[in-house]
Amino acid sequence: MDVKQFGKVAVVFGGNSAEREVSLMSGGGVLSALLAKGVDAHRFDPAEKPLSALKAEGFERAFLILHGPFGEDGTIQGALETMGIPYTGCGVMASAIGMDKLRTKLIWQALGLPIPKFVLLDDSSDFAAVERELGLPLFVKPATEGSSIGISKVKQPGELQAAYAEARKYDSLVLAEAFCGGGEYTAAVLDGEVLPFVKIEPVTEFYDYQAKYFRDDTVYRCPAGLPADKEEMIAGLVKKAFWAIGGSSWGRVDFLLDEAGNPYLLEVNTAPGMTSHSLFPMAARARGISYEDLVVRVLATAHVG
Repeated sequence: MDVKQFGKVAVVFGGNSAEREVSLMSGGGVLSALLAKGVDAHRFDPAEKPLSALKAEGFERAFLILHGPFGEDGTIQGALETMGIPYTGCGVMASAIGMDKLRTKLIWQALGLPIPKFVLLDDSSDFAAVERELGLPLFVKPATEGSSIGISKVKQPGELQAAYAEARKYDSLVLAEAFCGGGEYTAAVLDGEVLPFVKIEPVTEFYDYQAKYFRDDTVYRCPAGLPADKEEMIAGLVKKAFWAIGGSSWGRVDFLLDEAGNPYLLEVNTAPGMTSHSLFPMAARARGISYEDLVVRVLATAHVG
């Protein structure tokens, strides 16, 4: 691939969300990889300069590697479309839906796709009744945060209200979700292709922020070791799930298995991490795609709308 066709590329990372630290790690890796492949790539941090500088400084394409609100919720995608600058990742609608776990679940539910049972919480919720309905353990999470920020695992009766209060610090929408104990997996989608699954085996209570980005004792299995026919069936669910929100370019769909081996779609990530611990590069390596080649392939999917 002739990388000169991309022109002047902005690697847009950093920003002001709670996931800034992760974005800086991801963006640094992407920028180094693009430069190593000969791409005319430059750092661009929206926390340091206005987005209008992308146009003023003559950028012809944007590799978006912002995480969290503003970066993957459709906001910056809309701004780039207004400026006519092609960008990587999902469009405005898919980004906005994918950032919102509640709306994503409602769409999947309407299409008959399998999801864990959940309850939307608020200040007046009967927390004891929710614990009985969903069973313990259960998870509590803000609807519009990523990187496991604000998530708690409730294991004992009476703990749900405190977990809700913690998640409420990050979002007005808070979900309680039933536990599935058959394993946690993720499926990377690259330009319409589902890459080999990654099975995640944290030694911590669950796959939290530290396990995702800093701990070295989390076990990742890729290929995930599932039977071929089950992988094929779940890959079909993943494609439907990504299509359902309007997904394009690249993204990641996380899923769980229950104790009987049945799959349940968990959430979609429209701006996957690209750190040294991230899952998308692992899946790509299993398909024979190096980190450097992966970022070039993602950059090639850049679009406007």
